[in-house]
Amino acid sequence: MVPYPAALDKTHIAQALGHLAVRQGAHVRFAKTSRILAGLAGGHADRTWEKRIRELVRPDVLILDDFAMRQLSAAQADDLYELVSERQGRSLIITSNRAPSDWYPLFPNPVVAESLLDRLINTSHQVIMNGPSYRPNKRPRNPTDKTK
Repeated sequence: MVPYPAALDKTHIAQALGHLAVRQGAHVRFAKTSRILAGLAGGHADRTWEKRIRELVRPDVLILDDFAMRQLSAAQADDLYELVSERQGRSLIITSNRAPSDWYPLFPNPVVAESLLDRLINTSHQVIMNGPSYRPNKRPRNPTDKTK
């Protein structure tokens, strides 16, 4: 049995899973969800959306970090729906600070939300992590601080 970590970092664990997949020969892509959505929005603007979505569908494993951090626009929700639909059957790792049940109100169109989240939630393995953040352990310590 592996001891449960005293501090948790969802991003670190997702990246470790990605590294494990790479070691096994998989092509992995990691990105913040906001950057993926910004890239797809740029694709709409410069007419390269199809190329950009293909690049996101291609990897064996796609890791979307910080999913559902804020309210989505209709275009962002549609782009996420297309991405998840196109990747159906391929590995997708999502990190989020919200429970999946809290994702629904972030989508402006309830039909898109239901369809997208049904694909994500009902075909996934969920790991719910409760505990203190890992980041305070990474902060520089004050040299006069005698506590651990």
